Amino acid sequence: MTRLRIDLAYNGAAFHGWAVQPQGRTVQGTIEEALGRILGSHGGAVAPRLTVAGRTDAGVHASHQVCHIDVDDASLARCVGHMRLTPVQALATRLSRMMPDDIAIHDVTVAPDGFDARFSALERTYVYRIADADAPWDPRLKDFVWRTDRALDVARMNEAAALTLGLHDFGSFAIANPGGTTIRDVKTAYWARVPARPLLDAGMGERYRTPDVESGLLCLTIVADAFARNMVRSLVGACVQVGMGKRSVDWFAGKMAVPLREGSTGPIAPQGLTLEHIAYPADDELAARAEAIRARRTLPED
Repeated sequence: MTRLRIDLAYNGAAFHGWAVQPQGRTVQGTIEEALGRILGSHGGAVAPRLTVAGRTDAGVHASHQVCHIDVDDASLARCVGHMRLTPVQALATRLSRMMPDDIAIHDVTVAPDGFDARFSALERTYVYRIADADAPWDPRLKDFVWRTDRALDVARMNEAAALTLGLHDFGSFAIANPGGTTIRDVKTAYWARVPARPLLDAGMGERYRTPDVESGLLCLTIVADAFARNMVRSLVGACVQVGMGKRSVDWFAGKMAVPLREGSTGPIAPQGLTLEHIAYPADDELAARAEAIRARRTLPED
């Protein structure tokens, strides 16, 4: 068996999330179906199952997602066919050609020893994009930007976001998996507006400078070791309530202090959220990282 790392991206608008479901189109299901056809598992053999760095909900996007599969060496060798490629290159080529327009396979490589796409990851980076009253609305952005006609107070939203930094129980904003926990370590969390800027820095004498399509958007960048279900979208929703003046920063602090879901911190719409990056340690630290992260997390005692 050979473990392969797959780097990919997808537009989540037409997917019912990452994970395979009995009903509905999913990213995992689409890729696994293609792998089954490529590797011959449609004849009765079990298709390889993907292990992903972080499951995304319905409507959420990824510009950089990572997953791994364990592939039988004989099946991998048969991928070559008449192509003058290595088995891994041949699999990558066939898989990429079979993907719909809303999934892109960026790379397929042999994973280093000890690599686990989920448990070896050091951190995940998400960005939530908002077009508020201070950002001219461009309808082309509807798939990956959330829109409001309200003006948002960025300073107050950043006061709230700063309260998430460090190791906390995010039970007010997240749902734990069975047997899991909502304790997470947030390393970075801040709101910032994309500056108005031209598409290209250097003009060629044109009278009109085409603007960058993201100019003026208000974005939350948040980095953590991992995220629990609905965590980012619920934090965004709470920050937006603060930014609109509907809730206070003290209210947000209270939600951080008492990790209890009570209905006022539900997730905001999914389309503004994109998984941007997965970071991994050096190859010789992958196995140790995976072993450590499998342990159930707890908060330090006072």
